[in-house]
Amino acid sequence: MQNLENKKIAIVCDWIKDWWGAELVLEHFLKIFPNADIFTSVFFQDNNALFKWRKIKTSFIQKIPILNKSHKLALTLRPLAFESFDLSEYDIVISSSSAESKWVITKPETLHIVYCHTPTRYFWSHYHEYLNMMEFGWILNFIWKKTAPKIIHKLRQWDFIAAARADYFLANSKNTASRIEKYYDRKSKVIYPPVKTAEFSLEKNKDDYYLYVWRCIPYKKFDLIVEAFNKNWKKLVLVTNTDNKLYKKLKAKSKSNITWKLNISREETVELFQKAKAFLFPVEEDFWIVPLEAQACGTPVIALKKWWVLETVVDQKTWIFFENQTSNSLNKAIKEFENLSFNPKEIRNHALRFDSKVFKENILNFVNKKLED
Repeated sequence: MQNLENKKIAIVCDWIKDWWGAELVLEHFLKIFPNADIFTSVFFQDNNALFKWRKIKTSFIQKIPILNKSHKLALTLRPLAFESFDLSEYDIVISSSSAESKWVITKPETLHIVYCHTPTRYFWSHYHEYLNMMEFGWILNFIWKKTAPKIIHKLRQWDFIAAARADYFLANSKNTASRIEKYYDRKSKVIYPPVKTAEFSLEKNKDDYYLYVWRCIPYKKFDLIVEAFNKNWKKLVLVTNTDNKLYKKLKAKSKSNITWKLNISREETVELFQKAKAFLFPVEEDFWIVPLEAQACGTPVIALKKWWVLETVVDQKTWIFFENQTSNSLNKAIKEFENLSFNPKEIRNHALRFDSKVFKENILNFVNKKLED
């Protein structure tokens, strides 16, 4: 084993603004490497105690009004921002990346490991979806659709070249590993993201509602869930921190059985996890920590039968599937779910396979082995 205390370590991430899955992974990296410095395009977590004493280096984008709050508008600047960071004094660089943070340039003797949540969606797998979902207003949307193909083409080439510079890739799922190989022509090792199972406990008395928690943006499929529950009239709680046009539109069309909660505390969210009868997962995701957080509470998951869930589930013991991304398919699964019984302890034990301690052990073993190599 190498003595990592003697190594100077930098952790690079795309941006630090909201607090979702990628940020939870970042939190664990900071605990595994307590003396690491942080590099990111923009930082807006000043009240987060996790960062109070950390050395945080932001890019020039941090000082540009409007662009610093919108990673969509700053798209062409972030590659330059990450390549401008001077990491020459660091022995180890870990990029936690779903976008451009892997674009940093390191010295030949520096060990650069990319923990990849997904190859950049708006360059590769979800390019056409992102092209059509921008909310800039009709004039800017028109300009964007005319100019974006050429811009993204150049950035896609840049992204491929940047991926070639990293020494090693870690993937958050087998599906992500296949994308890394397809888009970057790189092999990777799968280390599943961590779940802080100690934060959650079993709740004996479940309430009569279904739950979904995420950002309210098109590919997260809030619209599908609203459509399904407008039909079935079952109780539903939707939690988001995204107060945008889509949120307002879907909230307005939701029937009285659907409750929306905007910008609630972590504590309230955990309580909702613990008391929900089931958690919904209607999306095509590379990996998502939140369903496993629900399972850490003994709450079963109703999921779209696709991608990473197929790597990790025990069908009809911890999860139940629906086949197609439609409201009718989801409602069929809900009807089936209500005729089944689940063991909360068995569901929680499934989540423990992804506990923070497992993640820490896997990361340290990988880093130490590569240092020895």
